[in-house]
Amino acid sequence: MQDKLREHIEKIVPLSEEEFAFVSAHFTAKKFKKHQFLIQEGDVVKYSYFVVSGLLKLVHTDDSGKEYIISFAMEDWWTSDYYAYYTKTEASMSLECLEDTEVLCLTFEDYQKLCDGLQKIERFFLEKSNYGYLGAQRRILSLITSNAKERYEQLLKQQPSLFQRVPKSLIASYLGVSRETLSRFSR
Repeated sequence: MQDKLREHIEKIVPLSEEEFAFVSAHFTAKKFKKHQFLIQEGDVVKYSYFVVSGLLKLVHTDDSGKEYIISFAMEDWWTSDYYAYYTKTEASMSLECLEDTEVLCLTFEDYQKLCDGLQKIERFFLEKSNYGYLGAQRRILSLITSNAKERYEQLLKQQPSLFQRVPKSLIASYLGVSRETLSRFSR
């Protein structure tokens, strides 16, 4: 698991053996089964998760019980309810495994220690945050400027493996369309 984390970080910043030993000491490895929750709405969010293997969905459920898929996270991705993580408040979203999943967990305190202790890691997290922000901005723009078929085609182009790993009902929910509408696009 640690090798995958090192590979991931070194796509952005190189690390010496000593630096990586410092970094890896701040993570805890955990395994979860399909359908297990890492976070449930109302929980205090303790971790940011680096996905080593598996697939997760981040979901918000409204007062009427309708689920809205915020994002999917697969290998080499980071995920959490980041608002709750950074503000130390209760989660407004749930994080559920869609497959058996292995993650490396980072507490907020350890995140701060890493950033304070190693400028390279602070740069790494800044770059990851920037790309996450850009991705969220692109998704919002897509939702307000693209029709359902265009959103489907964008997702297919950006994340083709998702279509092999996720039931069509979840892809439809993520795109904000019915299962029937999605079926018409995928013919």
